[in-house]
Amino acid sequence: MSGFDFDLFVIGAGSGGVRAGRIAAGLGARVAVAEDRYMGGTCVNVGCVPKKLFVYGSHFAEDFEDARGYGWTVGESQFDWPTLRDNKTREIERLNGIYRSMLNNAGVSLLEGRARIVDAHTVEVDGQRYRTERILIATGGWPFVPEIPGKDHVISSNEIFYLETFPKDVLVVGGGYIAVEFAGILSGLGAKTRLLYRGELFLRGFDQEVREVLKEEMNNSHNLELCFNTDVVSIERRDDGRLQVALNSGESLVVDQVLYATGRVPHTHDLGLENVKVELTAKGAIKVDDHFQTSEPSIYAVGDVIDRMQLTPVALAEGMALARYLYDSQPIAMDYDNIATAVFSQPNIGTVGLSEEQALERFGKLRIYTSRFRHMKNTLSGRQGRTFMKLVVDDATDRVVGCHMIGSDAGEIIQGIAIAIKAGATKAIFDSTIGIHPTAAEEFVTLRDITRTVEA
Repeated sequence: MSGFDFDLFVIGAGSGGVRAGRIAAGLGARVAVAEDRYMGGTCVNVGCVPKKLFVYGSHFAEDFEDARGYGWTVGESQFDWPTLRDNKTREIERLNGIYRSMLNNAGVSLLEGRARIVDAHTVEVDGQRYRTERILIATGGWPFVPEIPGKDHVISSNEIFYLETFPKDVLVVGGGYIAVEFAGILSGLGAKTRLLYRGELFLRGFDQEVREVLKEEMNNSHNLELCFNTDVVSIERRDDGRLQVALNSGESLVVDQVLYATGRVPHTHDLGLENVKVELTAKGAIKVDDHFQTSEPSIYAVGDVIDRMQLTPVALAEGMALARYLYDSQPIAMDYDNIATAVFSQPNIGTVGLSEEQALERFGKLRIYTSRFRHMKNTLSGRQGRTFMKLVVDDATDRVVGCHMIGSDAGEIIQGIAIAIKAGATKAIFDSTIGIHPTAAEEFVTLRDITRTVEA
């Protein structure tokens, strides 16, 4: 045919790689996908999916408490870690099988082994070499743990889902969404939890007011302590098996487990990139152009490994766009503006569009609308947590350029509002929309009073 075994060889069976491989095969390309670890990638195995299952599990303690206010008599509850862990694992194994079936049904050759690039058109898997017209790198990211004495004693988000025993006392290190989410999960499941971050406030890059409100709400959580402007100096294993953690404040903690959630880095190790002309950024991400093409013309990359936006739906969209571009001549029209996202902290964050700080820099004058109220459910449960909502409006055009929420089901609510933001909805359109009553979400269309006007 062409002297090639495949038209497209995909390294990595995560969200972006699988989507690109399936679409390309459906368009007539001969496709191989190689994966040596997680069928379905980080999201399915040690990311979004098991994390959300753990978030669900961690809420039941509050649900049992809340039930009393609604007339339910609830007996003594007890959490069993192996049940949650193993049920989660069975669900992940089911999803692994679905991913295999999807690839097989699409006519993709699935190679389960470590793939290394030999040259611009050759990939080796377990000693077998394959010639391919194009290579797609979709290997995602990998947890980053800084070099500190005792680094070998910590775990990352890769290991937390498979712990043999549940820790009674745990230290979570980091200030990103993974750290914030697992602090809520672990404390909700009953562990005495400390969240330690070297900066002044977690979730850098999010709206400042959202960050501050979340801090207030999390400070009211059971079993959870927030520690800012603090870092780990060293970790030692004691004779009793527990961990002695020395902090830069001079304090020392003794805990059962230390979870490092200090970010993720592009997973390019041992790919054979030294054999080709693929350039990396200063942070180790693969450099690509607007068509996801690297500096080696036959090699492409999508997803977290290019470090544009580390979100599963983004990787899916990139993989699909690339496959259609290569094998159906469709233009790539990736739009990274107004991508909604959620942080499954406790309480949840949902956000779409610009933060107040970003919008002020871009537009110069803004109208800010906010509301903070007690959720209707909490009026009988007695729970003190409050919901927060915020609209950021460009004063010149009346367009809503940012929407943020903290509270129950924030991600579900913001997903719907994201459509309006993407469509360019104005505040007048929000105001003219009839709300669904009684819901928390209706507050977004009943915000009338300007909280403040800000100018650059």
